[in-house]
Amino acid sequence: MKQTVLAAVLMGGMFMGCTDKEQTTKEEIMTTLNLTREWDKVFPLSEKVNHCKVTFETQYGLTLAADLYTPKVESSESRVEKFPAIAVSGPFGATKEQSSGLYAMRMAERGFVALAFDPSFTGESSGEPRRTASPDINTEDFMAAVDFLSKQDNVDAERIGIIGICGWGGIALNAAAADTRIKATVASTMYDMTRVSGNGYFDSEDKEESRHAAREALAKQRLADPMAMAGGVIDPLPDDAPQFVKDYYDYYKTERGYHARSGNSNDGWRVVGTQAYANARFLYYINEIRSAVLVMHGEKAHSRYLGEAAFNYMVEGKAEGYNTVGKPNPNPDNKQLLIIPGASHCDLYDGGFTELTGKGEPKNMIPWDTLAAFFQENLK
Repeated sequence: MKQTVLAAVLMGGMFMGCTDKEQTTKEEIMTTLNLTREWDKVFPLSEKVNHCKVTFETQYGLTLAADLYTPKVESSESRVEKFPAIAVSGPFGATKEQSSGLYAMRMAERGFVALAFDPSFTGESSGEPRRTASPDINTEDFMAAVDFLSKQDNVDAERIGIIGICGWGGIALNAAAADTRIKATVASTMYDMTRVSGNGYFDSEDKEESRHAAREALAKQRLADPMAMAGGVIDPLPDDAPQFVKDYYDYYKTERGYHARSGNSNDGWRVVGTQAYANARFLYYINEIRSAVLVMHGEKAHSRYLGEAAFNYMVEGKAEGYNTVGKPNPNPDNKQLLIIPGASHCDLYDGGFTELTGKGEPKNMIPWDTLAAFFQENLK
Protein backbone atom coordinates (compact mmCIF):
# COMPACT_ATOMS: atom_id res chain seq x y z
CA MET A 1 0.00 0.00 0.00
CA LYS A 2 2.99 2.31 0.49
CA GLN A 3 3.39 4.88 -2.28
CA THR A 4 5.32 8.09 -2.31
CA VAL A 5 3.40 11.34 -2.21
CA LEU A 6 5.11 12.32 -5.45
CA ALA A 7 3.78 9.21 -7.15
CA ALA A 8 0.28 10.06 -5.95
CA VAL A 9 0.63 13.55 -7.41
CA LEU A 10 1.76 12.30 -10.80
CA MET A 11 -0.90 9.61 -11.17
CA GLY A 12 -2.65 10.98 -14.27
CA GLY A 13 -5.13 13.78 -14.84
CA MET A 14 -4.65 17.44 -14.15
CA PHE A 15 -3.49 17.95 -10.58
CA MET A 16 -5.48 20.71 -8.92
CA GLY A 17 -4.68 22.44 -5.64
CA CYS A 18 -0.93 21.89 -5.22
CA THR A 19 0.62 24.30 -7.69
CA ASP A 20 3.94 26.04 -7.12
CA LYS A 21 2.01 29.22 -6.32
CA GLU A 22 -0.22 27.71 -3.66
CA GLN A 23 1.87 24.75 -2.51
CA THR A 24 2.45 24.90 1.23
CA THR A 25 4.31 21.62 1.65
CA LYS A 26 7.69 23.18 1.02
CA GLU A 27 10.80 21.30 2.06
CA GLU A 28 11.40 23.36 5.21
CA ILE A 29 7.81 22.92 6.43
CA MET A 30 7.82 19.19 5.77
CA THR A 31 11.08 18.88 7.67
CA THR A 32 9.96 21.04 10.59
CA LEU A 33 6.71 19.12 11.05
CA ASN A 34 8.33 15.80 10.13
CA LEU A 35 5.63 15.06 7.57
CA THR A 36 5.75 11.56 6.17
CA ARG A 37 6.48 11.32 2.46
CA GLU A 38 4.81 7.93 2.04
CA TRP A 39 1.20 6.91 1.57
CA ASP A 40 0.47 5.57 5.06
CA LYS A 41 -3.33 5.69 5.29
CA VAL A 42 -5.44 2.77 6.52
CA PHE A 43 -7.20 2.75 3.13
CA PRO A 44 -5.82 2.53 -0.42
CA LEU A 45 -5.62 5.60 -2.63
CA SER A 46 -8.46 5.82 -5.12
CA GLU A 47 -7.52 5.98 -8.79
CA LYS A 48 -10.23 8.62 -9.27
CA VAL A 49 -8.49 11.35 -7.26
CA ASN A 50 -5.23 13.21 -6.93
CA HIS A 51 -3.62 13.74 -3.55
CA CYS A 52 -1.01 15.96 -1.96
CA LYS A 53 0.03 17.06 1.52
CA VAL A 54 -0.50 20.67 2.52
CA THR A 55 -0.20 22.80 5.64
CA PHE A 56 -2.05 25.90 6.80
CA GLU A 57 -1.99 28.29 9.74
CA THR A 58 -4.63 28.91 12.40
CA GLN A 59 -5.38 32.18 14.15
CA TYR A 60 -3.68 30.72 17.23
CA GLY A 61 -0.37 30.51 15.35
CA LEU A 62 -0.42 26.73 14.95
CA THR A 63 0.43 24.92 11.71
CA LEU A 64 -1.95 22.15 10.71
CA ALA A 65 -0.99 19.27 8.43
CA ALA A 66 -3.56 18.02 5.96
CA ASP A 67 -4.22 15.83 2.93
CA LEU A 68 -5.83 17.53 -0.05
CA TYR A 69 -7.87 15.29 -2.35
CA THR A 70 -9.01 16.61 -5.72
CA PRO A 71 -11.03 15.13 -8.59
CA LYS A 72 -9.07 14.08 -11.65
CA VAL A 73 -10.02 16.31 -14.55
CA GLU A 74 -8.78 16.85 -18.06
CA SER A 75 -5.90 19.30 -18.39
CA SER A 76 -6.78 22.78 -19.63
CA GLU A 77 -4.40 25.67 -20.02
CA SER A 78 -7.18 28.19 -20.69
CA ARG A 79 -9.04 28.00 -17.39
CA VAL A 80 -9.05 26.57 -13.89
CA GLU A 81 -12.32 24.91 -12.95
CA LYS A 82 -13.82 26.03 -9.65
CA PHE A 83 -15.02 23.17 -7.43
CA PRO A 84 -17.13 23.10 -4.27
CA ALA A 85 -14.97 22.12 -1.31
CA ILE A 86 -15.29 20.24 1.97
CA ALA A 87 -13.06 20.24 5.07
CA VAL A 88 -13.10 17.04 7.15
CA SER A 89 -11.84 16.07 10.59
CA GLY A 90 -12.40 13.45 13.25
CA PRO A 91 -12.95 11.23 15.05
CA PHE A 92 -11.76 12.86 18.27
CA GLY A 93 -8.33 11.36 18.97
CA ALA A 94 -7.86 10.00 15.44
CA THR A 95 -5.72 11.24 12.55
CA LYS A 96 -6.27 12.15 8.92
CA GLU A 97 -4.85 8.77 7.92
CA GLN A 98 -7.98 7.14 9.33
CA SER A 99 -11.68 7.97 8.95
CA SER A 100 -11.45 11.64 7.93
CA GLY A 101 -9.10 10.85 5.05
CA LEU A 102 -11.48 8.19 3.78
CA TYR A 103 -14.42 10.61 3.89
CA ALA A 104 -12.39 13.27 2.08
CA MET A 105 -11.27 10.85 -0.62
CA ARG A 106 -14.81 9.57 -1.20
CA MET A 107 -16.09 13.14 -1.56
CA ALA A 108 -13.28 13.97 -4.01
CA GLU A 109 -14.34 10.95 -6.07
CA ARG A 110 -17.74 12.64 -6.34
CA GLY A 111 -16.48 16.00 -7.55
CA PHE A 112 -15.41 17.97 -4.48
CA VAL A 113 -12.06 19.36 -3.42
CA ALA A 114 -11.73 17.77 0.02
CA LEU A 115 -9.31 18.52 2.84
CA ALA A 116 -8.71 16.07 5.72
CA PHE A 117 -6.67 17.67 8.48
CA ASP A 118 -5.02 16.76 11.76
CA PRO A 119 -6.29 19.03 14.55
CA SER A 120 -3.98 21.18 16.63
CA PHE A 121 -1.70 19.20 18.98
CA THR A 122 -2.37 15.90 17.20
CA GLY A 123 -1.04 13.77 14.35
CA GLU A 124 1.41 15.65 12.11
CA SER A 125 0.10 19.10 13.11
CA SER A 126 2.03 21.41 15.41
CA GLY A 127 1.31 22.32 19.01
CA GLU A 128 2.71 21.42 22.41
CA PRO A 129 1.96 19.65 24.64
CA ARG A 130 0.78 16.85 22.40
CA ARG A 131 -2.76 15.46 22.43
CA THR A 132 -4.52 18.21 24.26
CA ALA A 133 -7.77 19.87 23.28
CA SER A 134 -9.72 23.10 23.54
CA PRO A 135 -13.27 23.97 22.43
CA ASP A 136 -12.01 27.30 21.09
CA ILE A 137 -8.86 26.02 19.39
CA ASN A 138 -10.59 23.03 17.83
CA THR A 139 -13.41 25.20 16.47
CA GLU A 140 -10.76 27.51 15.02
CA ASP A 141 -9.13 24.49 13.37
CA PHE A 142 -12.23 24.06 11.22
CA MET A 143 -12.48 27.78 10.43
CA ALA A 144 -8.78 27.87 9.48
CA ALA A 145 -9.42 24.96 7.11
CA VAL A 146 -12.15 27.08 5.51
CA ASP A 147 -9.63 29.94 5.23
CA PHE A 148 -7.23 27.64 3.39
CA LEU A 149 -9.82 26.25 0.99
CA SER A 150 -11.19 29.71 0.24
CA LYS A 151 -7.79 30.79 -1.09
CA GLN A 152 -7.29 27.89 -3.52
CA ASP A 153 -7.48 28.73 -7.21
CA ASN A 154 -9.61 25.65 -7.93
CA VAL A 155 -12.16 26.26 -5.13
CA ASP A 156 -15.31 28.35 -5.23
CA ALA A 157 -15.09 30.19 -1.91
CA GLU A 158 -18.89 30.58 -1.86
CA ARG A 159 -19.38 26.79 -1.89
CA ILE A 160 -17.58 25.35 1.14
CA GLY A 161 -18.90 22.75 3.56
CA ILE A 162 -17.50 20.68 6.41
CA ILE A 163 -17.77 17.13 7.77
CA GLY A 164 -17.12 16.30 11.41
CA ILE A 165 -16.91 12.69 12.56
CA CYS A 166 -17.55 11.46 16.13
CA GLY A 167 -16.36 14.16 18.56
CA TRP A 168 -15.61 16.39 15.61
CA GLY A 169 -19.28 16.20 14.63
CA GLY A 170 -20.10 18.40 17.60
CA ILE A 171 -17.14 20.66 16.80
CA ALA A 172 -18.41 20.95 13.21
CA LEU A 173 -21.81 22.14 14.46
CA ASN A 174 -20.09 24.66 16.71
CA ALA A 175 -18.04 25.92 13.77
CA ALA A 176 -21.14 26.16 11.55
CA ALA A 177 -22.84 28.26 14.23
CA ALA A 178 -19.85 30.61 14.34
CA ASP A 179 -18.80 30.87 10.68
CA THR A 180 -21.36 31.84 8.01
CA ARG A 181 -18.93 30.91 5.21
CA ILE A 182 -19.79 27.28 5.99
CA LYS A 183 -22.74 26.62 3.71
CA ALA A 184 -23.37 22.95 4.55
CA THR A 185 -22.38 20.68 7.45
CA VAL A 186 -22.46 16.93 8.03
CA ALA A 187 -22.11 15.66 11.60
CA SER A 188 -21.48 11.91 11.34
CA THR A 189 -21.88 9.53 14.32
CA MET A 190 -21.39 12.62 16.47
CA TYR A 191 -20.41 13.14 20.07
CA ASP A 192 -21.02 16.35 21.96
CA MET A 193 -17.63 16.29 23.67
CA THR A 194 -18.59 18.93 26.21
CA ARG A 195 -21.65 16.96 27.32
CA VAL A 196 -19.80 13.65 27.55
CA SER A 197 -16.83 15.22 29.34
CA GLY A 198 -19.04 16.97 31.89
CA ASN A 199 -21.85 14.44 32.31
CA GLY A 200 -20.27 11.08 31.51
CA TYR A 201 -21.72 8.54 29.09
CA PHE A 202 -25.53 8.55 28.98
CA ASP A 203 -25.43 11.47 31.48
CA SER A 204 -24.71 8.93 34.22
CA GLU A 205 -22.51 11.45 36.10
CA ASP A 206 -24.68 14.50 35.56
CA LYS A 207 -24.56 15.71 39.13
CA GLU A 208 -22.55 18.30 41.01
CA GLU A 209 -20.92 15.74 43.30
CA SER A 210 -19.48 13.75 40.39
CA ARG A 211 -18.22 16.85 38.59
CA HIS A 212 -16.64 18.17 41.80
CA ALA A 213 -14.80 14.89 42.37
CA ALA A 214 -13.53 14.94 38.78
CA ARG A 215 -12.39 18.55 39.14
CA GLU A 216 -10.49 17.74 42.31
CA ALA A 217 -8.76 14.80 40.61
CA LEU A 218 -7.75 16.95 37.63
CA ALA A 219 -6.47 19.71 39.90
CA LYS A 220 -4.22 17.20 41.67
CA GLN A 221 -3.11 15.72 38.35
CA ARG A 222 -1.94 19.12 37.09
CA LEU A 223 0.54 19.32 39.96
CA ALA A 224 1.51 15.65 40.11
CA ASP A 225 2.16 15.01 36.41
CA PRO A 226 0.43 17.26 33.88
CA MET A 227 1.98 15.33 30.98
CA ALA A 228 0.62 11.91 31.98
CA MET A 229 -1.31 10.14 29.23
CA ALA A 230 -4.71 8.60 29.83
CA GLY A 231 -4.24 5.73 27.39
CA GLY A 232 -6.15 5.06 24.18
CA VAL A 233 -8.61 2.26 23.52
CA ILE A 234 -8.24 -0.37 26.25
CA ASP A 235 -5.84 -3.18 25.33
CA PRO A 236 -6.06 -6.08 26.05
CA LEU A 237 -9.80 -6.04 25.66
CA PRO A 238 -11.70 -7.43 28.68
CA ASP A 239 -14.23 -10.16 27.95
CA ASP A 240 -16.95 -8.17 29.69
CA ALA A 241 -16.27 -4.93 27.82
CA PRO A 242 -19.39 -3.12 26.55
CA GLN A 243 -20.12 -3.66 22.87
CA PHE A 244 -19.20 -0.09 21.92
CA VAL A 245 -15.77 -0.54 23.54
CA LYS A 246 -15.34 -3.74 21.51
CA ASP A 247 -16.27 -1.74 18.43
CA TYR A 248 -13.63 0.87 19.23
CA TYR A 249 -11.05 -1.89 19.68
CA ASP A 250 -12.01 -3.46 16.36
CA TYR A 251 -11.37 -0.16 14.58
CA TYR A 252 -8.43 1.40 16.41
CA LYS A 253 -6.46 -1.65 17.50
CA THR A 254 -6.66 -3.93 14.47
CA GLU A 255 -5.46 -3.77 10.89
CA ARG A 256 -8.79 -2.23 9.98
CA GLY A 257 -7.95 1.19 11.42
CA TYR A 258 -4.77 1.15 13.53
CA HIS A 259 -2.33 3.99 12.90
CA ALA A 260 0.91 4.76 14.69
CA ARG A 261 0.14 8.49 15.10
CA SER A 262 -3.42 8.00 16.31
CA GLY A 263 -3.92 8.72 20.00
CA ASN A 264 -6.89 6.37 20.17
CA SER A 265 -4.76 3.58 18.70
CA ASN A 266 -1.97 4.16 21.22
CA ASP A 267 -1.54 6.13 24.46
CA GLY A 268 -4.52 8.42 24.09
CA TRP A 269 -4.90 11.97 25.40
CA ARG A 270 -3.19 13.71 28.27
CA VAL A 271 -5.19 13.07 31.44
CA VAL A 272 -5.79 16.83 31.73
CA GLY A 273 -6.01 17.28 27.96
CA THR A 274 -9.80 17.60 27.78
CA GLN A 275 -10.29 19.50 31.05
CA ALA A 276 -11.57 22.55 29.16
CA TYR A 277 -14.26 20.45 27.47
CA ALA A 278 -15.59 19.21 30.81
CA ASN A 279 -16.24 22.80 31.92
CA ALA A 280 -17.98 24.03 28.77
CA ARG A 281 -21.16 23.67 26.75
CA PHE A 282 -20.41 24.70 23.18
CA LEU A 283 -23.58 23.92 21.17
CA TYR A 284 -25.56 26.78 22.71
CA TYR A 285 -26.12 28.62 19.40
CA ILE A 286 -26.65 25.73 16.98
CA ASN A 287 -30.39 26.57 16.92
CA GLU A 288 -29.32 29.69 15.02
CA ILE A 289 -27.51 27.87 12.19
CA ARG A 290 -29.21 29.03 9.00
CA SER A 291 -27.10 26.93 6.63
CA ALA A 292 -27.84 23.30 5.77
CA VAL A 293 -27.02 20.55 8.28
CA LEU A 294 -27.23 16.77 8.03
CA VAL A 295 -26.84 14.79 11.27
CA MET A 296 -26.09 11.14 10.43
CA HIS A 297 -26.12 8.41 13.05
CA GLY A 298 -26.22 4.64 13.28
CA GLU A 299 -29.41 2.99 14.47
CA LYS A 300 -27.46 0.88 16.97
CA ALA A 301 -24.85 3.47 17.95
CA HIS A 302 -24.35 3.98 21.69
CA SER A 303 -23.88 7.68 20.87
CA ARG A 304 -27.15 8.06 18.98
CA TYR A 305 -28.73 9.99 21.85
CA LEU A 306 -26.12 12.73 21.41
CA GLY A 307 -26.82 13.24 17.72
CA GLU A 308 -30.59 13.17 18.12
CA ALA A 309 -30.49 15.61 21.03
CA ALA A 310 -28.22 18.00 19.12
CA PHE A 311 -30.53 17.80 16.09
CA ASN A 312 -33.63 18.45 18.18
CA TYR A 313 -32.03 21.40 19.93
CA MET A 314 -30.78 22.76 16.61
CA VAL A 315 -34.30 22.67 15.14
CA GLU A 316 -36.57 23.29 18.14
CA GLY A 317 -34.29 25.22 20.50
CA LYS A 318 -34.81 22.62 23.21
CA ALA A 319 -33.97 18.96 23.77
CA GLU A 320 -33.51 16.38 26.49
CA GLY A 321 -30.07 16.80 28.04
CA TYR A 322 -29.88 20.52 27.26
CA ASN A 323 -30.36 22.83 30.20
CA THR A 324 -31.00 25.86 28.03
CA VAL A 325 -34.05 26.76 25.95
CA GLY A 326 -33.74 28.95 22.87
CA LYS A 327 -35.93 29.99 20.00
CA PRO A 328 -36.70 27.51 17.22
CA ASN A 329 -34.36 27.58 14.23
CA PRO A 330 -35.12 30.38 11.74
CA ASN A 331 -34.44 27.98 8.84
CA PRO A 332 -35.45 24.46 9.91
CA ASP A 333 -36.30 23.15 6.43
CA ASN A 334 -32.67 22.51 5.45
CA LYS A 335 -31.90 20.41 8.55
CA GLN A 336 -31.92 16.61 8.23
CA LEU A 337 -31.55 13.66 10.60
CA LEU A 338 -30.43 10.47 8.87
CA ILE A 339 -30.44 7.19 10.83
CA ILE A 340 -28.54 4.33 9.17
CA PRO A 341 -30.31 0.99 9.77
CA GLY A 342 -28.25 -1.58 11.66
CA ALA A 343 -25.17 0.63 11.96
CA SER A 344 -23.10 0.99 15.13
CA HIS A 345 -21.04 4.05 16.08
CA CYS A 346 -17.83 2.80 14.45
CA ASP A 347 -19.58 1.49 11.34
CA LEU A 348 -19.79 5.13 10.25
CA TYR A 349 -16.03 5.57 10.61
CA ASP A 350 -15.39 3.54 7.48
CA GLY A 351 -18.69 1.93 6.60
CA GLY A 352 -17.78 -1.19 8.53
CA PHE A 353 -15.29 -1.94 5.76
CA THR A 354 -13.70 -5.32 5.98
CA GLU A 355 -12.84 -5.21 2.30
CA LEU A 356 -9.99 -2.77 3.04
CA THR A 357 -8.07 -5.58 4.73
CA GLY A 358 -9.47 -8.39 2.60
CA LYS A 359 -10.99 -10.10 5.63
CA GLY A 360 -14.60 -10.97 6.30
CA GLU A 361 -17.66 -10.01 4.28
CA PRO A 362 -17.45 -6.64 2.46
CA LYS A 363 -20.01 -4.08 3.56
CA ASN A 364 -20.47 -0.35 3.43
CA MET A 365 -22.96 1.38 5.71
CA ILE A 366 -22.02 4.94 4.75
CA PRO A 367 -24.30 6.34 2.02
CA TRP A 368 -21.59 8.23 0.13
CA ASP A 369 -23.89 9.24 -2.72
CA THR A 370 -26.45 10.59 -0.24
CA LEU A 371 -23.79 12.74 1.40
CA ALA A 372 -22.58 13.96 -2.00
CA ALA A 373 -26.15 14.81 -3.02
CA PHE A 374 -26.62 16.79 0.21
CA PHE A 375 -23.54 18.88 -0.53
CA GLN A 376 -24.37 19.26 -4.22
CA GLU A 377 -27.81 20.57 -3.32
CA ASN A 378 -26.58 22.99 -0.66
CA LEU A 379 -23.29 24.13 -2.22
CA LYS A 380 -24.84 25.47 -5.41
